Amino acid sequence: MLTAFARAFKTPDLRKKLLFTLGIIAVFRMGAHIPVPGVDFSAVQACIGNPSSSNQLLGLVNLFSGGALLQITIFALGIMPYITSSIILQLLTVVIPRLDALKQEGQAGQTKITQYTRYLTIALAILQATGIVATASSGALFSGAGPSCDVAKIVPNQSVFTIATMVITMTAGTVVIMWLGELITDRGIGNGMSILIFTSVASGFPASLWNIKAEKGWATFVFVLAMGLCMVGLVVFVEQAQRRIPVQYAKRMIGRRAYGGTSTYIPLKVNQAGVIPVIFASSLLYIPALVVQLSGSQSKGWAEWITRNMTKSDKPLYMAVDFLLIVFFAFFYVAISFNPEEVADNMKKYGGFIPGIRAGRPTAEYLNYVLTRITWPGSLYLGLIAMVPLIALGAFGASQSFPFGGTSILIVVGVGLETVKQIESQLQQRNYEGFLR
Repeated sequence: MLTAFARAFKTPDLRKKLLFTLGIIAVFRMGAHIPVPGVDFSAVQACIGNPSSSNQLLGLVNLFSGGALLQITIFALGIMPYITSSIILQLLTVVIPRLDALKQEGQAGQTKITQYTRYLTIALAILQATGIVATASSGALFSGAGPSCDVAKIVPNQSVFTIATMVITMTAGTVVIMWLGELITDRGIGNGMSILIFTSVASGFPASLWNIKAEKGWATFVFVLAMGLCMVGLVVFVEQAQRRIPVQYAKRMIGRRAYGGTSTYIPLKVNQAGVIPVIFASSLLYIPALVVQLSGSQSKGWAEWITRNMTKSDKPLYMAVDFLLIVFFAFFYVAISFNPEEVADNMKKYGGFIPGIRAGRPTAEYLNYVLTRITWPGSLYLGLIAMVPLIALGAFGASQSFPFGGTSILIVVGVGLETVKQIESQLQQRNYEGFLR
């Protein structure tokens, strides 16, 4: 991998793409430390220095914003509104024929769906920014943080103009993040949104590790580091695993030339959905907490039940729902991203067939059968990876400071592997030695 990066920096156009991507990442991290107008930065820092357990309520947004939420910066919402809107659009694509027709139109239809995603992102950003500003203004964001945290000083001026300015600034920050992600996709390396999520999650690792060393000592620090490395190795092993279905192409005579007669394979990954199910499940689990915050009904029975059972990751109900959602979204994403009938039709059109399987419908049924069998272990693997740190470390109270959570590991390793593969593929294109060289 290091050799690939060294070769990439020696290639002029790849070097420009890598430097451009690093520059966008630097801008993104800079925006995560610029406070929103109307917020007392010193008061916020005093509250962050004495965090409370209630911060788990918005822990997912804080994770995906790289810690910008609790600092109430212009990028406090992070990429979460875009992720949520993408989930909604992908779910609606299955049930709304118009969206499904747009998806079948290719690039033009995908551009239209992306435009709808942007509009929905802005609407969700306004909604979430309003809830976060209301939470910060009431002091609930840092409730119980300690005597040095004066929640009344966080937003000293709570006029309508100040609140509106904070909401507009956070919404504009989300739009800027969307734009930065698209710039990386167009002019940089890898998927822009995935790179920004990777940056946000990875930025919290050093501070979390140092806090564990300071609070628990070197023994716990070494244990956590070793457990994290073992999880990384397991994730890399499964992410690289695939089932190869052999495909044979028959010879065809076109004029006086014979074409085909080659053998290849269809690579079906064990984890075909990647990290998407984990992000989708975590995003949906954030919605109940958001509803409680926006309703202002924290004292009611149903709100207290949600706060007690669905906002803390160490609760059995939360872990069970999270596991089931991950398994569901794994199958759902595989179903909408890989169409066995379309693959079978394309194989039949070009004279391809799976040895021992008839072309056409039997091939589609066989592909669907194999895909279902390998999706089960892939989905269970995702769910277990997300649950293991909470179950293993929750017993002695270290789960809240554990930096190598299942979601974090899957995001960092998954995005890292995909980015390295893209760099290597572009290197192969530029260093291909053929008859013309």
